[in-house]
Amino acid sequence: MLRIDDHLTIQEWELSEQFSRSQGPGGQNVNKVETAVELRFEAERSPHLSPAVKARLKRLAGRRWTQEGAILIRAEETRSQARNRDMARERLAELIREALIAPRKRIATRPTLGSQRRRLAAKTQKGTVKSLRGKVRENEGGE
Repeated sequence: MLRIDDHLTIQEWELSEQFSRSQGPGGQNVNKVETAVELRFEAERSPHLSPAVKARLKRLAGRRWTQEGAILIRAEETRSQARNRDMARERLAELIREALIAPRKRIATRPTLGSQRRRLAAKTQKGTVKSLRGKVRENEGGE
């Protein structure tokens, strides 16, 4: 069982782990021991998550979200299988905690009179600068 917060826990049947050999340095250990962990969480089928949380989770997971609606998290940083397993589970919990926070609704506000005037003054000045960039005519050349 994976505890996300005080109200939410993920059951073991929703999680599956697969172990493989890590890549990168590690000497003889890397060729013998399967320390890398691939954690799979069946997010789409989880009864503990609301549809809104699932939608936010899908957006946050990005490429880690599979077509079947599962999240894949791979951890192979350490040479210990147990530590990699804990790291993968903690990453998943952090991702779900982030998805639980609903974004605040934006309240539309009117621009202040001063900001409108500053914007229009800036537009007028920019237009003046652009109009001065034109070709120089013969009779205005000076000589």
